Amino acid sequence: MTKKKVMLGMSGGVDSSVAALLLLKAGYDVTGVTMRLRPDKYMSESQAGGCCSLDDIDDARRVAYKLGIDHLVLNFTDVFEKDVIDYFAAQYAAGLTPNPCIACNRHVKFDAMLRRAKELDFDYIATGHYAIIEQNQNGRWLLKKAPSSKDQSYVLYSFTQEQLSRTLMPLGKYTKPQARKMAEEAELPVAHKPDSQEICFVENNDYASFIENYTGKTSPTGNFIDKDGNILGRHLGITHYTIGQRKGLGVSFGKPMYVTKIDTVHNEITLGEEGSQYSNSLIASDLNFIPFDTLDKEMQITAKVRYQSQPANAKLIPLGNDKVRVEFEQPQRAVTPGQAVVFYDGDIVIGGGTIRIE
Repeated sequence: MTKKKVMLGMSGGVDSSVAALLLLKAGYDVTGVTMRLRPDKYMSESQAGGCCSLDDIDDARRVAYKLGIDHLVLNFTDVFEKDVIDYFAAQYAAGLTPNPCIACNRHVKFDAMLRRAKELDFDYIATGHYAIIEQNQNGRWLLKKAPSSKDQSYVLYSFTQEQLSRTLMPLGKYTKPQARKMAEEAELPVAHKPDSQEICFVENNDYASFIENYTGKTSPTGNFIDKDGNILGRHLGITHYTIGQRKGLGVSFGKPMYVTKIDTVHNEITLGEEGSQYSNSLIASDLNFIPFDTLDKEMQITAKVRYQSQPANAKLIPLGNDKVRVEFEQPQRAVTPGQAVVFYDGDIVIGGGTIRIE
């Protein structure tokens, strides 16, 4: 019987390396692929703590050699620059706070990589994400939370049925400590490599400097105002700020103040006192649903407005025209336009969308 061929995205980290190990044990014919994502001008500046650097490519190659599998480097710099970096810079310039990891998953890892895998006659693609893919009795593919505290379903809500049917996530039912233990037992050279933390193309998490250098445009200074329009001070440019931000405002007020609104038309940032950073509802668009194609009635759900936030009880209300309203039982902190809101029914990912300015 011919083994099924799997193209595994290998970042050079522990998770994708252990995914290779598990796929081999499950009897798949595995080829490791490291995606070259960052344009040359950013690759040369690669630092520890990011991902997709030249060191990461070498680490992936060493793991592949250790496991006896083929390793390829595929160049996706064009799609990454257009759909991730350009998007990131444009969203910040518009006063929004994007999630580039979600954009990368949507456009690169599970679109461009899957198309390349099909061209090369692979049966599946695979990644080291912590999430579970299952098929229900009606043949519909579902995405579920991983039991691990490292559950990554939040950044995967944009999956299509076609993508789910061709994707394997062998780490879904494991925890990170279990993955590290497997890496140690297999003597993989990355067993103790730290997790990547930062956005891979932004050095030192300095978004504003990156955007300024990338676009060649300086975000102009403007006024901090309160909800009544009174001027409170001067801001450094809107790309320096995000909704809910308290630290690094550049002005001392003698009490905690939070960014509650970013107005790109008038170049003003509204600040509010403690409590003003909470919202009872939000509007989302650019929707994707997984267990069904469209939402045609209200649902009781839990929703996450940030990767690290806890799911909150809410009502999901269809508004038509690719929009929904999410009404929370308890106010949520820093509901941020540009970020994702992801909907759950228990462990099942219902879908998600992009938070919009109301």
